[in-house]
Amino acid sequence: MTDLADAVEGIVHEPTQVREGGVDLTVSEIYEIHGAGRIDFGGDELRDADLVPHSRIWRDEGDDYQWWHLESGTYLLEYNESLSGVSPADEVGLQPRTEVLERGASHPSLRVETLPRVPLTVGGAGVRLKENARVSTLLTR
Repeated sequence: MTDLADAVEGIVHEPTQVREGGVDLTVSEIYEIHGAGRIDFGGDELRDADLVPHSRIWRDEGDDYQWWHLESGTYLLEYNESLSGVSPADEVGLQPRTEVLERGASHPSLRVETLPRVPLTVGGAGVRLKENARVSTLLTR
């Protein structure tokens, strides 16, 4: 992989999201977990959790995008962007943005080759997220 930005598809606004050594990722959907998934030893009984998109609301009548009002808890975060053409040798890391951490939310830092849904943990008084907010960063090591 020569340039991380070349491996990312679906970038919402390249001048804002792409910087040297990193690409910010934006939120496309937040899911609530409504039913338990299953994980077993061999994979024969592996089942997805029951997910429901979290509702969104308009903050202002003139807004182009809606907001998620997330209370304390755990959700699944889905990105607008996708990642391809990455191998383990590329050592691409995914981490939450400082802006997310400083507002009482977080997700695990991971080494990735694709972009899975990631668990978003919201603490305390909750957090408000606007559609397409930059929530995570991809970095090369």
